[in-house]
Amino acid sequence: MNDYTTVSYAEIPGFRPLLLDLRVPPGEGPFPLVVWIHGGAFLFGDRRFLPDTVPAGSVFDALIKADIAVATIDYRFSGEAPFPAQLDDVKAALSHLRAHAEEFDLDADRIGLWGESAGGHLAALAGLTDGGISAVVAWYPLTDLRILDPHNPETPMAKLIGGPPAELPELATQASPVTYVSPSGPPFLLIHGTADEQLPHSQSEALHQLLVAAGVSSTFLPVEGAGHTFTGHDDIAGLIEISVAFLAHI
Repeated sequence: MNDYTTVSYAEIPGFRPLLLDLRVPPGEGPFPLVVWIHGGAFLFGDRRFLPDTVPAGSVFDALIKADIAVATIDYRFSGEAPFPAQLDDVKAALSHLRAHAEEFDLDADRIGLWGESAGGHLAALAGLTDGGISAVVAWYPLTDLRILDPHNPETPMAKLIGGPPAELPELATQASPVTYVSPSGPPFLLIHGTADEQLPHSQSEALHQLLVAAGVSSTFLPVEGAGHTFTGHDDIAGLIEISVAFLAHI
């Protein structure tokens, strides 16, 4: 297996260098690639670490075992730059990986996105606007900024766009994955706890319904009784297995 760590994929004046780590399976490629996008309410988080409820490294190990390369990426937090900086960073990472696909033994035509929470939001956004994504897995994502506490200036959504969504309706719309659903969207797998206390599972359900109505292949898997980051659920390994199996078809 080849590991590439702290690869600088973007240097933006005034900001820290943005880094990614890449693991490529052993053997002969080119290999399909999944880009993991971490969560953290757009305020914190680390490309190297999974949520506390998910065994350390388990997502990345499962992808490698399935002969899928995995990249984990930085992106600017909302305290560093407002939206669309975060989406721009995801797309810059994708561009870098595509440009260096031969060097890294990757198949640039088979790229999936997998994110959780804020990262699920960015995975959905990039999947619907990039045009070259083969599949998206989003765990408990934010999909519509306009309907969650829209007048509160202190929510992660408000901090992302620079003010309450109700006061910035155009920007809130631009930052919402539901805005970009079209028949050309990639297949989606949306997994969301029914007891999510931070992002209600209706966020995933609404995106799923729009995708299906547009003729896009979409699977919505509600996890009964699970909270945010799947707290209270005793088979997270099973959810990883389902997600990897979905991405194995990219």
